[in-house]
Amino acid sequence: MSWGTELWDQFENLDKHTQWGIDFLERYAKFVKERLEIEQNYAKQLRNLVKKYCPKRSKDEEPRFTSCLSFYSILGELNDYAGQREVVAEEMSHRVYNELMRYSQELKAERKHHLQEGRKAQQFLDQCWKQMDNSKKKFERECREAEKAQMTYDRLDNDINATKSEVEKAKAQLYMRTHMADESKNEYAAQLQNFNGEQWKHFNNSIPHIFKNLQDMDERRTVKLGETYRSFAEAERRVIPIISKCLDGMVSAAKAVDDRRDSTIVVESFKSGFDPPGDFPFEDFSQNLSRTGSDGTISNTPKGERERDLAPVPRSEAKHTIGRSKNKLWLFGKKPKVPSLEDFSHLPPEQRRKRLQQKIDELNRELQKETDQRDALNKMKDVYEKNPQMGDPNSLQPKISETNCNIQKLRSEIHKNETWLSEVEGKQSSRGDRRHSADNHHHTPHGRESPEGSYTDDTSQEHHTPHRRPAQPAQPNHDPHEFDDEFDDDDPLPVIGHCKALYSFDGQNEGTLTMAEDEILYIIEEDKGDGWTRARKQSGEEGYVPTSYVEITIEKNSKGTRLSLC
Repeated sequence: MSWGTELWDQFENLDKHTQWGIDFLERYAKFVKERLEIEQNYAKQLRNLVKKYCPKRSKDEEPRFTSCLSFYSILGELNDYAGQREVVAEEMSHRVYNELMRYSQELKAERKHHLQEGRKAQQFLDQCWKQMDNSKKKFERECREAEKAQMTYDRLDNDINATKSEVEKAKAQLYMRTHMADESKNEYAAQLQNFNGEQWKHFNNSIPHIFKNLQDMDERRTVKLGETYRSFAEAERRVIPIISKCLDGMVSAAKAVDDRRDSTIVVESFKSGFDPPGDFPFEDFSQNLSRTGSDGTISNTPKGERERDLAPVPRSEAKHTIGRSKNKLWLFGKKPKVPSLEDFSHLPPEQRRKRLQQKIDELNRELQKETDQRDALNKMKDVYEKNPQMGDPNSLQPKISETNCNIQKLRSEIHKNETWLSEVEGKQSSRGDRRHSADNHHHTPHGRESPEGSYTDDTSQEHHTPHRRPAQPAQPNHDPHEFDDEFDDDDPLPVIGHCKALYSFDGQNEGTLTMAEDEILYIIEEDKGDGWTRARKQSGEEGYVPTSYVEITIEKNSKGTRLSLC
């Protein structure tokens, strides 16, 4: 149906309707704008959330647990998801909002043009009507004047008292008024015919054409709204495949969580490489009780040993003994804080091995880079030598020399770290052998535990060191004093060497020994791979000192001997 034929008299209503249509389009554009702002804020908040929970440390310092890696993968997928929300907002802004605002301006301009044409046509028709109406009124007025002139002439013509001149004058006036009435009549007829023609054109040509343009404009506005509705939905649908991939990535990250792998990483991360502690000795405090023959017990302890065991122990010596026993327990609690050393000797053996291996890998990567750079410089130098116009080959020599120097330094560092690594791996293998030997001989009747944690089958050692007791009694009838405890208090541990303090050490932590620079100490226990050596001062005080702080000399002849420090 056409507005021009059906709504020929509804110009004002069509004016209101087209204005409403543009207002509705702008209202929808405002809705899209608010929607895309929500998407932008949502994406921004998601990115801030990801940034908040992303690791701040480098990847080397981050835990390698599968649960952590999966969580970081989920954060990455969520960041990609936020990017897709930004894509949705951008699509809505570009394909919907901006298009609606541009089209709204076009509609306003087009509507204004059509309405101006309609008003001009209406104004022209009104002007024609006014001209016709004026001619009509003039014709009516001239007719009345002519009637009056006719009545005046008839009255004077019938009046016997009227003069001839008066009658002639009235007759001339009648003739003039009649002529003017005829002219007004012709003019009115012409104006009426012209108005009728213009009115026909107005309501059959101008107005239908203008209203048809307004109808086309409004229909195009409706079509544009439908297209933007579709674009609004397509902006969401276009990112659904990528969003699905993000969600699939999150599900895959969840499936990648491996509890056994995480447990293995915990072991690898915190394994110290130390041997488990041995059994604590039984301390018999009933030695001072006098035994009589009526007790029915026979002591198998030799008389000399029994007298020595029953002898009272000085308070200072007992106090010192207990202190030494307590000092050893730091292995199971807090370790003394020591400065980080280049060879990582302050770390437990297993951790030290891993750190050394990591450092060697890093140095190898740097060495490879330097080697590649040297090769590239040599090739460039060869090119310059063959083509002098490209550059001076001597200009590259300083850089090549510097690269060669760096390569030598890196190789020296690698060799040094490999030496330390071999030392650590050698200690770990020897400790593993000792632990394996201990497991095989733990239940042997004559097995004895050495201070280093290994076992020996030499039964004669009991006679030379009667107070070195086994970890467990070999036979039920053995005397309870025979425990192999490295913290035995009756005799000091044997001196196996001496050391010179390279640096001063305050020894503030429990179990450590204070020493001054250049001080000479006796070594009573070697470093077992944890970076600490047990030493004794000339005053008899014992404790642990950092291995890297001292220069150690092991005396083979003094191995197993007991030296007096008095």
